[in-house]
Amino acid sequence: MIHTDETTKEAVSTLEGLISILEDGKLGYTNAAEHVESPAIKTDFLDYARERALFIVEIQDEINRLGKSTDTSGGGPLGALHRTWIDIKSSFTGGDTEAIINACITGEEAAIEKYKMALEKNELEASQISIVSKQLNSIQNTLTKIKMKKLS
Repeated sequence: MIHTDETTKEAVSTLEGLISILEDGKLGYTNAAEHVESPAIKTDFLDYARERALFIVEIQDEINRLGKSTDTSGGGPLGALHRTWIDIKSSFTGGDTEAIINACITGEEAAIEKYKMALEKNELEASQISIVSKQLNSIQNTLTKIKMKKLS
């Protein structure tokens, strides 16, 4: 795909939207870790938060490669849609592990939806598609792991 200024702008906007989703997830997991009793679940949540931080860096690198600086203040249309983590933070205050896990599941499902939308928009270069797809797979795996915790 040949990138014009317009398509580059679209790609950057999409990638910035993903960054704000990842920021939400990182914050969500950090908060969740503070509120769960189980040391094992706490450790997992902190791992997921760290993974989100790495994903943010990967996407910022792609934006920089497009010759744009990463200004994550806006977050674009995808970011605006993704306030799920922020909204569910209230369920953490009770310290109820199941409620916290449910909140994480909701947050992850929303993130996965936005990632799929980003891939369907067809604005990204091959290298970006491969990074976004890899991150999407990882988020889906995380969701599966969290759902398993709920059952155990």
